[in-house]
Amino acid sequence: MLAVMRYSGLLLLSALLNACSHTPEQRSDSASPAPATSGQRYAGKDRDWGPNEEIDMSHVQDAVPRYELRTIAGNKNPYTVLGKTYSLMSDERAYKERGKASWYGYKFNGEQTSNGDLYDMFGMTAAHKTLPIPSYVRVTNLANSKSVIVRVNDRGPFHEDRIIDLSYAAAQRLGITRMGTGDVEVEIIVPEDDPRPPLRAHKKAYADANRDIARKPALGSAAQPGAALEGSALATGAYLQIAAFGAENSAKQFATSVGSKLAYPVVISAINAPQKLYRVRVGPFDSAEKIQQARDQLQKINVLESHVVY
Repeated sequence: MLAVMRYSGLLLLSALLNACSHTPEQRSDSASPAPATSGQRYAGKDRDWGPNEEIDMSHVQDAVPRYELRTIAGNKNPYTVLGKTYSLMSDERAYKERGKASWYGYKFNGEQTSNGDLYDMFGMTAAHKTLPIPSYVRVTNLANSKSVIVRVNDRGPFHEDRIIDLSYAAAQRLGITRMGTGDVEVEIIVPEDDPRPPLRAHKKAYADANRDIARKPALGSAAQPGAALEGSALATGAYLQIAAFGAENSAKQFATSVGSKLAYPVVISAINAPQKLYRVRVGPFDSAEKIQQARDQLQKINVLESHVVY
């Protein structure tokens, strides 16, 4: 009987340790990126996990840094998670840091990030504890010098030894998905040398201060919004890809939600190899002017990442 009791105690201890470690299966080893991690919110998903086999994400483009109006969404300051209080950077324009990066996967895929975006593990995004949201950073793997540009739209990772939590796509491109973590350098990218001040305390004050500021073009683009677009024809079959999901239901829900707010069709394109992916796309378009109009509509509904595909 004593031996049975000891064995049962060991099983209970093992279960508790597994529940508290919050370490994803399939080598991810990521921490929860979001403050709210109730059992109801992630019902049936006690642990995070990644794809059964490595998925090549080399085709996924970097996030494109651009000016974005910041609001209080995702920028509660200070905020407390797991008993620790964090304060956002008062001015992030000189930020550069070295440390450990991790990544997060299917448990959070399709769930809301800290600023209300739906997390897409196959997009180029990241979670950070103290950078304003949204921010853009270049992440470089110190072991192989590979680098990516990601858009910070979430909070985390809440491990003392980690400085950034990457999407699966970003981590795979850096070569850290198999190990779960990697030594990286994270450096801020300020779109168009944006001189705006640090975060404001209230959404209204921030909106009033930026009301008359025209939206700036993407980094490296010489075109102003709306300029040199009229009559610029595109090759047949041009779409804007706005997300990719491993689960068909998640893709359908996202496509339905976005499609109800756009003047352009939203379609789902599935691929089978190396693993089933459901890509959500807007289009088709026959001119750059229409693509810009679609991007303007997407920005209004907080869909801020897109790239042209054919």
